[in-house]
Amino acid sequence: MTGRLAAAAVLAALAAGCVSMPPRRAARSEVPIAPEWQAAQVDPDAPVDGWIDAFGIPELRRLVAEALERNHDLAAAAARVEAARAQARIAGADLLPQIGAGLNGSRQRQNFIGFPIPGAERRVLSTTFTRLNLSVDVSWEADLWGRIRAGKAAAAADAEVARATYRAARLSLAANVARGWFAVVTARRQLDLAHRTVESYRRSAEAVRRRFEAGLRPALDLRLAEAQLAAAEALQEARREQLARATRQLELLLGRYPEGTIGEDRPLPAPPPRIPGGLPVDLIARRPDIVAAERRLFAADARLAAARASLYPSLRLTGSGGGASDRLRDLLDGDFRVWSLVAGLAQPLFQGGRLRAGVDLAKASVEEATAEFAQTVLRALGEVETALAAEEILRTREEALRRALDQSEAAVRLAERQYREGLIDMPTLLEAQRRALDAESALLDVRRARLDNRVALYLALGGDLSTAPSGTAARAAAGRNG
Repeated sequence: MTGRLAAAAVLAALAAGCVSMPPRRAARSEVPIAPEWQAAQVDPDAPVDGWIDAFGIPELRRLVAEALERNHDLAAAAARVEAARAQARIAGADLLPQIGAGLNGSRQRQNFIGFPIPGAERRVLSTTFTRLNLSVDVSWEADLWGRIRAGKAAAAADAEVARATYRAARLSLAANVARGWFAVVTARRQLDLAHRTVESYRRSAEAVRRRFEAGLRPALDLRLAEAQLAAAEALQEARREQLARATRQLELLLGRYPEGTIGEDRPLPAPPPRIPGGLPVDLIARRPDIVAAERRLFAADARLAAARASLYPSLRLTGSGGGASDRLRDLLDGDFRVWSLVAGLAQPLFQGGRLRAGVDLAKASVEEATAEFAQTVLRALGEVETALAAEEILRTREEALRRALDQSEAAVRLAERQYREGLIDMPTLLEAQRRALDAESALLDVRRARLDNRVALYLALGGDLSTAPSGTAARAAAGRNG
Protein backbone atom coordinates (compact mmCIF):
# COMPACT_ATOMS: atom_id res chain seq x y z
CA MET A 1 0.00 0.00 0.00
CA THR A 2 1.30 3.41 -0.95
CA GLY A 3 2.23 5.59 2.02
CA ARG A 4 3.20 9.20 2.35
CA LEU A 5 6.71 9.77 3.52
CA ALA A 6 8.48 13.08 3.90
CA ALA A 7 11.07 13.22 1.13
CA ALA A 8 13.60 14.89 3.37
CA ALA A 9 13.35 12.11 5.95
CA VAL A 10 15.62 9.95 3.83
CA LEU A 11 18.17 12.68 3.26
CA ALA A 12 19.99 11.39 6.32
CA ALA A 13 21.30 8.66 4.05
CA LEU A 14 22.94 11.36 1.98
CA ALA A 15 24.39 13.17 4.98
CA ALA A 16 25.83 9.94 6.40
CA GLY A 17 28.19 9.59 3.47
CA CYS A 18 29.02 13.28 3.07
CA VAL A 19 30.06 14.49 6.49
CA SER A 20 32.13 17.33 5.04
CA MET A 21 29.14 18.90 3.35
CA PRO A 22 27.16 21.75 4.89
CA PRO A 23 24.25 20.47 7.02
CA ARG A 24 21.11 19.68 5.11
CA ARG A 25 17.78 21.30 5.76
CA ALA A 26 14.50 19.42 6.03
CA ALA A 27 12.36 19.90 2.97
CA ARG A 28 8.94 21.16 3.90
CA SER A 29 7.13 19.48 1.01
CA GLU A 30 5.94 15.94 1.47
CA VAL A 31 6.34 13.57 -1.47
CA PRO A 32 4.30 10.37 -1.83
CA ILE A 33 6.69 7.42 -1.90
CA ALA A 34 5.44 3.85 -2.18
CA PRO A 35 7.13 1.19 -0.04
CA GLU A 36 7.92 -0.79 -3.19
CA TRP A 37 7.68 -0.39 -6.95
CA GLN A 38 4.16 -0.81 -8.30
CA ALA A 39 4.68 -1.39 -12.03
CA ALA A 40 6.62 -4.66 -11.96
CA GLN A 41 8.36 -7.19 -9.78
CA VAL A 42 12.09 -6.50 -9.48
CA ASP A 43 15.07 -8.50 -8.30
CA PRO A 44 16.14 -6.78 -5.07
CA ASP A 45 19.61 -8.32 -5.33
CA ALA A 46 20.22 -7.27 -8.93
CA PRO A 47 23.07 -4.72 -8.99
CA VAL A 48 22.29 -1.20 -10.11
CA ASP A 49 25.87 0.05 -10.33
CA GLY A 50 28.25 -1.11 -13.04
CA TRP A 51 25.35 -1.52 -15.44
CA ILE A 52 27.48 -1.18 -18.58
CA ASP A 53 29.16 -4.46 -17.62
CA ALA A 54 25.74 -6.10 -17.23
CA PHE A 55 25.34 -6.17 -21.02
CA GLY A 56 28.55 -8.20 -21.35
CA ILE A 57 29.83 -6.36 -24.44
CA PRO A 58 33.56 -5.46 -24.31
CA GLU A 59 33.23 -3.06 -27.24
CA LEU A 60 30.48 -1.13 -25.46
CA ARG A 61 32.60 -0.80 -22.31
CA ARG A 62 35.48 0.50 -24.41
CA LEU A 63 33.31 3.05 -26.20
CA VAL A 64 31.83 4.35 -22.94
CA ALA A 65 35.32 4.77 -21.49
CA GLU A 66 36.39 6.64 -24.62
CA ALA A 67 33.39 8.96 -24.42
CA LEU A 68 34.02 9.73 -20.75
CA GLU A 69 37.58 10.68 -21.64
CA ARG A 70 37.03 12.63 -24.86
CA ASN A 71 33.51 14.06 -24.92
CA HIS A 72 33.70 17.86 -24.97
CA ASP A 73 30.35 18.49 -23.28
CA LEU A 74 31.46 16.36 -20.33
CA ALA A 75 34.78 18.21 -20.19
CA ALA A 76 32.84 21.48 -20.01
CA ALA A 77 30.75 20.10 -17.13
CA ALA A 78 33.95 19.09 -15.32
CA ALA A 79 35.31 22.61 -15.79
CA ARG A 80 32.11 24.01 -14.27
CA VAL A 81 32.74 21.85 -11.20
CA GLU A 82 36.21 23.34 -10.82
CA ALA A 83 34.79 26.85 -11.27
CA ALA A 84 32.13 26.23 -8.60
CA ARG A 85 34.76 24.95 -6.18
CA ALA A 86 36.86 28.05 -6.76
CA GLN A 87 33.80 30.23 -6.20
CA ALA A 88 33.17 28.45 -2.89
CA ARG A 89 36.72 29.21 -1.77
CA ILE A 90 36.25 32.85 -2.77
CA ALA A 91 33.03 33.09 -0.76
CA GLY A 92 34.75 31.73 2.35
CA ALA A 93 37.73 34.08 2.14
CA ASP A 94 35.87 36.92 3.89
CA LEU A 95 35.74 34.90 7.10
CA LEU A 96 39.49 35.40 7.50
CA PRO A 97 41.42 38.63 8.03
CA GLN A 98 42.64 40.37 4.89
CA ILE A 99 46.34 41.21 5.23
CA GLY A 100 48.45 43.36 2.96
CA ALA A 101 51.91 44.90 3.09
CA GLY A 102 53.16 48.14 1.56
CA LEU A 103 56.43 49.99 1.11
CA ASN A 104 56.19 53.62 0.05
CA GLY A 105 58.92 56.15 -0.56
CA SER A 106 58.88 59.84 -1.47
CA ARG A 107 61.46 62.59 -1.94
CA GLN A 108 60.33 66.22 -1.87
CA ARG A 109 61.91 69.66 -2.31
CA GLN A 110 60.33 72.64 -0.57
CA ASN A 111 61.12 76.34 -1.23
CA PHE A 112 60.98 79.12 1.34
CA ILE A 113 59.89 82.39 -0.27
CA GLY A 114 59.09 85.63 1.55
CA PHE A 115 60.68 84.61 4.84
CA PRO A 116 63.02 87.36 6.28
CA ILE A 117 66.09 85.19 6.70
CA PRO A 118 69.25 87.27 7.25
CA GLY A 119 71.84 86.84 4.53
CA ALA A 120 69.39 85.25 2.13
CA GLU A 121 67.49 88.28 0.92
CA ARG A 122 68.50 87.77 -2.70
CA ARG A 123 68.26 83.94 -2.78
CA VAL A 124 65.44 81.38 -2.70
CA LEU A 125 66.10 78.99 0.12
CA SER A 126 64.99 75.38 -0.25
CA THR A 127 65.26 72.07 1.51
CA THR A 128 64.97 68.51 0.27
CA PHE A 129 63.76 65.63 2.44
CA THR A 130 62.99 61.93 2.02
CA ARG A 131 60.22 59.93 3.67
CA LEU A 132 59.94 56.15 3.71
CA ASN A 133 56.94 54.14 5.03
CA LEU A 134 56.73 50.41 5.70
CA SER A 135 53.30 49.10 6.73
CA VAL A 136 51.33 45.92 7.31
CA ASP A 137 47.57 46.48 6.97
CA VAL A 138 44.94 44.17 8.40
CA SER A 139 41.16 44.32 7.99
CA TRP A 140 38.50 41.92 9.21
CA GLU A 141 34.74 41.90 9.37
CA ALA A 142 33.35 40.16 12.43
CA ASP A 143 30.60 37.84 11.18
CA LEU A 144 28.28 38.64 14.09
CA TRP A 145 25.07 37.44 12.47
CA GLY A 146 26.39 34.67 10.21
CA ARG A 147 25.98 36.52 6.92
CA ILE A 148 29.41 35.56 5.60
CA ARG A 149 29.12 31.99 6.88
CA ALA A 150 25.74 31.65 5.15
CA GLY A 151 27.23 32.93 1.91
CA LYS A 152 30.06 30.43 2.18
CA ALA A 153 27.60 27.60 2.84
CA ALA A 154 25.51 28.63 -0.17
CA ALA A 155 28.59 28.68 -2.40
CA ALA A 156 29.66 25.26 -1.09
CA ALA A 157 26.17 23.93 -1.90
CA ASP A 158 26.47 25.43 -5.38
CA ALA A 159 29.71 23.47 -5.82
CA GLU A 160 27.89 20.31 -4.81
CA VAL A 161 25.15 21.11 -7.32
CA ALA A 162 27.81 21.37 -10.01
CA ARG A 163 29.34 18.08 -8.88
CA ALA A 164 25.96 16.31 -8.94
CA THR A 165 25.19 17.85 -12.32
CA TYR A 166 28.52 16.56 -13.61
CA ARG A 167 27.69 13.07 -12.37
CA ALA A 168 24.29 13.28 -14.06
CA ALA A 169 25.96 14.38 -17.30
CA ARG A 170 28.41 11.49 -17.03
CA LEU A 171 25.61 8.95 -16.57
CA SER A 172 23.59 10.52 -19.36
CA LEU A 173 26.58 10.39 -21.70
CA ALA A 174 27.16 6.70 -20.94
CA ALA A 175 23.46 5.99 -21.55
CA ASN A 176 23.52 7.90 -24.83
CA VAL A 177 26.60 5.99 -25.96
CA ALA A 178 24.91 2.68 -25.11
CA ARG A 179 21.72 3.68 -26.93
CA GLY A 180 23.78 5.01 -29.83
CA TRP A 181 25.66 1.74 -30.09
CA PHE A 182 22.39 -0.21 -30.04
CA ALA A 183 21.08 2.12 -32.75
CA VAL A 184 24.13 1.44 -34.94
CA VAL A 185 23.83 -2.32 -34.50
CA THR A 186 20.09 -2.21 -35.22
CA ALA A 187 20.62 -0.02 -38.29
CA ARG A 188 23.17 -2.52 -39.62
CA ARG A 189 20.73 -5.39 -39.09
CA GLN A 190 17.95 -3.40 -40.76
CA LEU A 191 20.24 -2.65 -43.72
CA ASP A 192 21.16 -6.32 -43.95
CA LEU A 193 17.47 -7.24 -43.87
CA ALA A 194 16.73 -4.67 -46.59
CA HIS A 195 19.60 -6.04 -48.73
CA ARG A 196 18.36 -9.63 -48.35
CA THR A 197 14.85 -8.46 -49.21
CA VAL A 198 16.07 -6.75 -52.39
CA GLU A 199 17.90 -9.89 -53.48
CA SER A 200 14.84 -12.04 -52.76
CA TYR A 201 12.50 -9.67 -54.60
CA ARG A 202 14.93 -9.48 -57.53
CA ARG A 203 14.92 -13.26 -57.88
CA SER A 204 11.13 -13.27 -57.67
CA ALA A 205 10.85 -10.52 -60.29
CA GLU A 206 13.20 -12.40 -62.63
CA ALA A 207 11.16 -15.57 -62.20
CA VAL A 208 7.94 -13.69 -62.95
CA ARG A 209 9.57 -12.10 -66.02
CA ARG A 210 10.55 -15.52 -67.39
CA ARG A 211 7.04 -16.85 -66.83
CA PHE A 212 5.59 -13.68 -68.41
CA GLU A 213 7.83 -14.04 -71.45
CA ALA A 214 6.76 -17.67 -71.71
CA GLY A 215 3.15 -16.53 -71.70
CA LEU A 216 2.39 -18.15 -68.37
CA ARG A 217 1.75 -14.95 -66.38
CA PRO A 218 0.00 -11.68 -67.20
CA ALA A 219 1.75 -8.33 -67.45
CA LEU A 220 0.12 -7.23 -64.21
CA ASP A 221 2.12 -9.78 -62.24
CA LEU A 222 5.37 -8.53 -63.78
CA ARG A 223 4.57 -4.90 -63.04
CA LEU A 224 3.63 -5.69 -59.44
CA ALA A 225 6.85 -7.66 -58.95
CA GLU A 226 8.96 -4.85 -60.47
CA ALA A 227 7.16 -2.26 -58.30
CA GLN A 228 7.83 -4.24 -55.17
CA LEU A 229 11.50 -4.61 -56.12
CA ALA A 230 11.83 -0.85 -56.65
CA ALA A 231 10.17 -0.16 -53.30
CA ALA A 232 12.58 -2.58 -51.60
CA GLU A 233 15.54 -0.82 -53.24
CA ALA A 234 14.25 2.52 -51.96
CA LEU A 235 13.89 1.05 -48.48
CA GLN A 236 17.44 -0.25 -48.68
CA GLU A 237 18.76 3.25 -49.36
CA ALA A 238 16.68 4.63 -46.49
CA ARG A 239 18.23 2.03 -44.19
CA ARG A 240 21.67 2.98 -45.47
CA GLU A 241 21.00 6.63 -44.60
CA GLN A 242 19.77 5.64 -41.12
CA LEU A 243 22.97 3.68 -40.52
CA ALA A 244 25.15 6.60 -41.64
CA ARG A 245 23.24 9.00 -39.38
CA ALA A 246 23.38 6.70 -36.35
CA THR A 247 27.09 6.02 -36.88
CA ARG A 248 28.01 9.68 -37.05
CA GLN A 249 25.90 10.54 -34.02
CA LEU A 250 27.77 7.90 -32.02
CA GLU A 251 31.12 9.19 -33.24
CA LEU A 252 30.22 12.71 -32.12
CA LEU A 253 29.43 11.40 -28.63
CA LEU A 254 32.87 9.81 -28.58
CA GLY A 255 34.57 13.07 -29.50
CA ARG A 256 35.68 11.66 -32.86
CA TYR A 257 35.46 13.16 -36.30
CA PRO A 258 32.10 12.00 -37.79
CA GLU A 259 33.48 9.92 -40.64
CA GLY A 260 30.84 7.19 -40.38
CA THR A 261 33.11 4.18 -39.97
CA ILE A 262 32.54 3.05 -36.39
CA GLY A 263 30.92 -0.20 -35.40
CA GLU A 264 31.02 -3.83 -36.35
CA ASP A 265 28.51 -6.22 -37.86
CA ARG A 266 27.14 -8.22 -34.95
CA PRO A 267 23.71 -9.27 -33.64
CA LEU A 268 21.84 -7.33 -30.99
CA PRO A 269 22.49 -8.63 -27.47
CA ALA A 270 19.73 -9.68 -25.12
CA PRO A 271 18.90 -7.45 -22.15
CA PRO A 272 20.43 -8.48 -18.81
CA PRO A 273 18.16 -11.20 -17.38
CA ARG A 274 17.76 -9.68 -13.91
CA ILE A 275 15.60 -6.55 -13.54
CA PRO A 276 17.09 -4.17 -10.93
CA GLY A 277 15.02 -1.92 -8.75
CA GLY A 278 15.82 -1.72 -5.06
CA LEU A 279 13.38 0.36 -3.03
CA PRO A 280 11.76 3.65 -4.08
CA VAL A 281 13.08 5.42 -0.99
CA ASP A 282 16.67 4.56 -2.03
CA LEU A 283 16.25 6.65 -5.15
CA ILE A 284 16.62 9.95 -3.28
CA ALA A 285 20.19 9.17 -2.25
CA ARG A 286 21.14 7.71 -5.65
CA ARG A 287 19.82 10.08 -8.27
CA PRO A 288 22.24 12.96 -8.96
CA ASP A 289 19.43 15.26 -10.10
CA ILE A 290 17.67 14.77 -6.74
CA VAL A 291 20.92 15.47 -4.91
CA ALA A 292 21.36 18.61 -7.00
CA ALA A 293 17.80 19.75 -6.30
CA GLU A 294 18.27 19.25 -2.56
CA ARG A 295 21.55 21.19 -2.63
CA ARG A 296 19.83 24.03 -4.51
CA LEU A 297 17.24 24.09 -1.75
CA PHE A 298 19.96 24.25 0.89
CA ALA A 299 21.73 27.06 -1.02
CA ALA A 300 18.47 29.01 -1.22
CA ASP A 301 17.99 28.61 2.54
CA ALA A 302 21.54 29.81 3.19
CA ARG A 303 21.03 32.87 0.99
CA LEU A 304 17.83 33.65 2.90
CA ALA A 305 19.85 33.58 6.14
CA ALA A 306 22.43 35.89 4.55
CA ALA A 307 19.71 38.28 3.38
CA ARG A 308 18.22 38.47 6.88
CA ALA A 309 21.67 39.01 8.43
CA SER A 310 22.27 41.96 6.11
CA LEU A 311 19.56 43.86 8.04
CA TYR A 312 21.74 43.97 11.15
CA PRO A 313 24.85 46.03 11.98
CA SER A 314 28.25 45.05 10.63
CA LEU A 315 31.46 45.39 12.63
CA ARG A 316 34.73 45.92 10.77
CA LEU A 317 38.15 46.14 12.37
CA THR A 318 41.14 47.62 10.58
CA GLY A 319 44.66 47.94 11.79
CA SER A 320 47.99 49.09 10.44
CA GLY A 321 51.51 48.90 11.79
CA GLY A 322 54.98 49.65 10.48
CA GLY A 323 57.68 52.26 10.45
CA ALA A 324 58.28 55.75 9.05
CA SER A 325 61.67 57.42 8.59
CA ASP A 326 63.85 59.23 6.11
CA ARG A 327 66.38 56.41 6.12
CA LEU A 328 65.76 52.87 4.97
CA ARG A 329 67.70 51.24 7.78
CA ASP A 330 65.49 52.93 10.39
CA LEU A 331 62.24 51.37 9.15
CA LEU A 332 62.70 48.30 11.30
CA ASP A 333 63.91 50.27 14.30
CA GLY A 334 61.40 50.22 17.12
CA ASP A 335 61.91 53.92 17.78
CA PHE A 336 60.38 54.73 14.38
CA ARG A 337 57.40 52.38 14.67
CA VAL A 338 53.87 53.67 14.01
CA TRP A 339 50.48 51.94 14.24
CA SER A 340 46.77 52.54 14.11
CA LEU A 341 43.66 50.56 15.07
CA VAL A 342 40.14 51.44 13.97
CA ALA A 343 36.80 49.75 14.71
CA GLY A 344 33.68 50.65 12.78
CA LEU A 345 30.07 49.67 13.41
CA ALA A 346 27.63 50.31 10.54
CA GLN A 347 23.87 49.88 10.68
CA PRO A 348 21.83 50.28 7.49
CA LEU A 349 18.98 52.70 8.16
CA PHE A 350 17.36 53.51 4.83
CA GLN A 351 18.06 51.99 1.42
CA GLY A 352 14.71 52.41 -0.25
CA GLY A 353 13.49 48.94 0.77
CA ARG A 354 16.31 47.14 -1.04
CA LEU A 355 17.34 44.95 1.89
CA ARG A 356 13.75 43.95 2.77
CA ALA A 357 13.09 43.18 -0.87
CA GLY A 358 16.23 41.03 -0.85
CA VAL A 359 14.76 39.01 2.02
CA ASP A 360 11.46 38.60 0.15
CA LEU A 361 13.36 37.51 -2.97
CA ALA A 362 15.31 34.93 -0.97
CA LYS A 363 12.08 33.61 0.59
CA ALA A 364 10.54 33.18 -2.85
CA SER A 365 13.67 31.37 -4.03
CA VAL A 366 13.35 28.95 -1.10
CA GLU A 367 9.73 28.21 -1.95
CA GLU A 368 10.66 27.71 -5.60
CA ALA A 369 13.51 25.36 -4.70
CA THR A 370 11.23 23.42 -2.34
CA ALA A 371 8.64 22.86 -5.06
CA GLU A 372 11.33 21.93 -7.61
CA PHE A 373 12.83 19.42 -5.19
CA ALA A 374 9.47 17.73 -4.67
CA GLN A 375 8.79 17.68 -8.41
CA THR A 376 12.24 16.25 -9.12
CA VAL A 377 11.59 13.38 -6.71
CA LEU A 378 8.19 12.67 -8.25
CA ARG A 379 9.63 12.82 -11.77
CA ALA A 380 12.38 10.38 -10.82
CA LEU A 381 9.89 7.96 -9.30
CA GLY A 382 7.73 8.24 -12.41
CA GLU A 383 10.67 7.49 -14.70
CA VAL A 384 11.44 4.29 -12.82
CA GLU A 385 7.81 3.15 -12.76
CA THR A 386 7.47 3.90 -16.48
CA ALA A 387 10.61 1.94 -17.35
CA LEU A 388 9.53 -0.99 -15.17
CA ALA A 389 6.09 -1.07 -16.79
CA ALA A 390 7.67 -1.02 -20.24
CA GLU A 391 9.85 -4.03 -19.40
CA GLU A 392 6.89 -6.43 -19.39
CA ILE A 393 5.10 -4.70 -22.27
CA LEU A 394 8.14 -4.83 -24.54
CA ARG A 395 8.90 -8.44 -23.61
CA THR A 396 5.35 -9.45 -24.51
CA ARG A 397 5.60 -7.50 -27.78
CA GLU A 398 8.82 -9.28 -28.69
CA GLU A 399 7.27 -12.69 -28.06
CA ALA A 400 4.26 -11.77 -30.22
CA LEU A 401 6.47 -10.48 -33.03
CA ARG A 402 8.55 -13.67 -32.93
CA ARG A 403 5.37 -15.69 -33.44
CA ALA A 404 4.28 -13.29 -36.17
CA LEU A 405 7.64 -13.67 -37.93
CA ASP A 406 7.50 -17.46 -37.74
CA GLN A 407 3.99 -17.50 -39.18
CA SER A 408 4.86 -14.91 -41.84
CA GLU A 409 7.91 -16.83 -43.05
CA ALA A 410 5.84 -20.02 -43.23
CA ALA A 411 3.16 -18.08 -45.14
CA VAL A 412 5.76 -16.82 -47.64
CA ARG A 413 7.00 -20.35 -48.33
CA LEU A 414 3.42 -21.54 -48.79
CA ALA A 415 2.48 -18.56 -50.99
CA GLU A 416 5.54 -18.99 -53.23
CA ARG A 417 4.70 -22.67 -53.79
CA GLN A 418 1.04 -21.95 -54.46
CA TYR A 419 1.95 -19.10 -56.83
CA ARG A 420 4.21 -21.40 -58.82
CA GLU A 421 1.35 -23.90 -58.97
CA GLY A 422 -1.03 -21.18 -60.13
CA LEU A 423 -3.26 -21.44 -57.07
CA ILE A 424 -2.98 -17.80 -55.95
CA ASP A 425 -2.41 -14.48 -57.68
CA MET A 426 0.55 -12.08 -57.42
CA PRO A 427 -1.03 -9.64 -54.90
CA THR A 428 -1.47 -12.49 -52.42
CA LEU A 429 2.20 -13.45 -52.75
CA LEU A 430 3.33 -9.84 -52.43
CA GLU A 431 1.23 -9.35 -49.32
CA ALA A 432 2.77 -12.45 -47.72
CA GLN A 433 6.29 -11.20 -48.51
CA ARG A 434 5.49 -7.73 -47.18
CA ARG A 435 4.14 -9.11 -43.90
CA ALA A 436 7.30 -11.19 -43.39
CA LEU A 437 9.49 -8.14 -44.01
CA ASP A 438 7.45 -5.96 -41.65
CA ALA A 439 7.49 -8.61 -38.91
CA GLU A 440 11.28 -9.08 -39.04
CA SER A 441 11.89 -5.33 -39.12
CA ALA A 442 9.51 -4.75 -36.21
CA LEU A 443 11.21 -7.54 -34.27
CA LEU A 444 14.57 -5.79 -34.66
CA ASP A 445 13.02 -2.52 -33.50
CA VAL A 446 11.39 -4.02 -30.41
CA ARG A 447 14.62 -5.79 -29.43
CA ARG A 448 16.40 -2.47 -29.61
CA ALA A 449 13.54 -0.85 -27.66
CA ARG A 450 14.02 -3.40 -24.87
CA LEU A 451 17.71 -2.58 -24.69
CA ASP A 452 17.03 1.17 -24.71
CA ASN A 453 14.43 0.74 -21.99
CA ARG A 454 16.82 -1.23 -19.81
CA VAL A 455 19.37 1.58 -20.17
CA ALA A 456 16.62 4.06 -19.25
CA LEU A 457 15.82 1.97 -16.17
CA TYR A 458 19.44 1.93 -15.02
CA LEU A 459 19.62 5.68 -15.62
CA ALA A 460 16.33 6.31 -13.77
CA LEU A 461 17.64 4.30 -10.80
CA GLY A 462 20.78 6.45 -10.68
CA GLY A 463 23.04 3.48 -11.39
CA ASP A 464 26.71 4.42 -11.40
CA LEU A 465 29.33 3.23 -13.88
CA SER A 466 32.19 0.84 -13.41
CA THR A 467 34.41 2.77 -15.83
CA ALA A 468 36.42 5.36 -13.89
CA PRO A 469 37.06 8.79 -15.42
CA SER A 470 40.52 10.26 -15.72
CA GLY A 471 42.24 13.60 -16.17
CA THR A 472 40.09 16.64 -15.50
CA ALA A 473 37.03 14.42 -15.22
CA ALA A 474 38.67 12.46 -12.41
CA ARG A 475 39.35 15.62 -10.46
CA ALA A 476 35.75 16.76 -10.92
CA ALA A 477 34.40 13.40 -9.75
CA ALA A 478 36.84 13.09 -6.85
CA GLY A 479 35.91 13.34 -3.21
CA ARG A 480 34.38 16.34 -1.57
CA ASN A 481 37.63 17.80 -0.30
CA GLY A 482 39.55 20.46 -2.20
